[in-house]
Amino acid sequence: MSENPNKADTAGSTDSGFYQKHTIIHPRKTSGRFTDLRKWAVWALLGLYYVLPWLTWKGQHLVLFDLPARKFYILGQTFWPQDIFYLAILLILAALVLFFVTALAGRVWCGYACPQTVWSEVFLWIEQWVEGDRPQQIKLDKAPWNKDKITKRTLKHVLWLVFSLLTGFTFVGYFVPMETLWTATITGTLGGWALFWVLFYGFATYGNAGFLREQVCIYMCPYSRFQSAMFDKDTLIISYDEARGEPRGSRKRGEEKPSDKGDCIDCTLCVQVCPTGIDIRDGLQYQCISCALCIDACDSIMDKMGYERGLVRYTTEHALHGGVTHVLRFRTFVYAGLLLLITAGLLYSISQRVPLEMDIIRDRNALFRDTGDGNIENIYTLKVINMDAKPHEFAVSVAGIEGIELRGAETIKVDSGRVAEVPVKVIVNPDHMTERSQEVMFHIEAKDDASLAQTQKARLLGPKL
Repeated sequence: MSENPNKADTAGSTDSGFYQKHTIIHPRKTSGRFTDLRKWAVWALLGLYYVLPWLTWKGQHLVLFDLPARKFYILGQTFWPQDIFYLAILLILAALVLFFVTALAGRVWCGYACPQTVWSEVFLWIEQWVEGDRPQQIKLDKAPWNKDKITKRTLKHVLWLVFSLLTGFTFVGYFVPMETLWTATITGTLGGWALFWVLFYGFATYGNAGFLREQVCIYMCPYSRFQSAMFDKDTLIISYDEARGEPRGSRKRGEEKPSDKGDCIDCTLCVQVCPTGIDIRDGLQYQCISCALCIDACDSIMDKMGYERGLVRYTTEHALHGGVTHVLRFRTFVYAGLLLLITAGLLYSISQRVPLEMDIIRDRNALFRDTGDGNIENIYTLKVINMDAKPHEFAVSVAGIEGIELRGAETIKVDSGRVAEVPVKVIVNPDHMTERSQEVMFHIEAKDDASLAQTQKARLLGPKL
């Protein structure tokens, strides 16, 4: 086996050490169907990230997490801290989607959609545009600090920093309206927490995508460590066909394949294009992010040599050893069933969600009071939260006992995003009560929107029967 071109010279070291010196990896450019697919994925995800904070719908931002106002605008819906339940469900769904996709297709999330992969890919494009492909970058690393090297390195880092700050600026735009943020930036009045997070997230992007890159995937990401628990012999992975490729041996293009050699010509191109610096021919490794660049690289060599494609390919362990792949299996049914069930429940809950909340707080200073005309009264405080995007006037009523009467706040006007606390009196003839503590129902309804309504139970206290 040839030496891995991306590995450091480890002569005199042992594999049992706890620390391995970092070696800069310069992936080689390649082309092919999977490379094109990754480029489209990067452009689509970056476009979504940078454009989404600017989009509005009916005068409101499509996505905005307004923390000072405690409002979260998502796709035309306004959510409040009271709706944290939906966030928990979304996180569960995201985890289930990851488990489901991993069980079917391995680490395609890492290879095509992970933010670390997406931003690292852009930084790599910038690096290759400024410094050239892998051979030119290695040569530049070894060159002395002359004018050419200083110019290229300076330009590269300037472009990295500009792109990082744009990323940080856009990130803050998800929490501060873009119009406000942009105006403050061009007028030089941006400061405080907004400026802090622009710089913090910008330099985090600069560090992760510019310097750490594969180290985040290998050492920091927990997914690479527990992914094996979701893999089985029917999971789609990138594999080297050892039975077809071994024994390896170099040869010239057009030369007849030696009878004692396999299809692998030991060009190491699959290693040179790998963003994490592994050799796929060593078998399945947790460092592999399933980006499929090694497939494109190997296919290009097979085309040049006149061999069949697929020496390195997406396959399953069962298929690789001549077995049958089972896409539909127990774990995929479980993941798919849970996804459908929770997604349906979430969509139904959101469709039935009423942006109104009412709490009824009973006055604990007195159980009840005799009004002097044969009736009794209980005092409550109605706490009404209008979570709709516009103000409403609400009609309040109470029911549950014959002749029951509400006084003090037959109507309550509440602005959007505001909380109104109103004391009310409930008066009833004790002769109509069947129990000393009896349940009554408070009903609140917007006068301009009958769907904006809520009913809450409360206990009304009276004298001993």
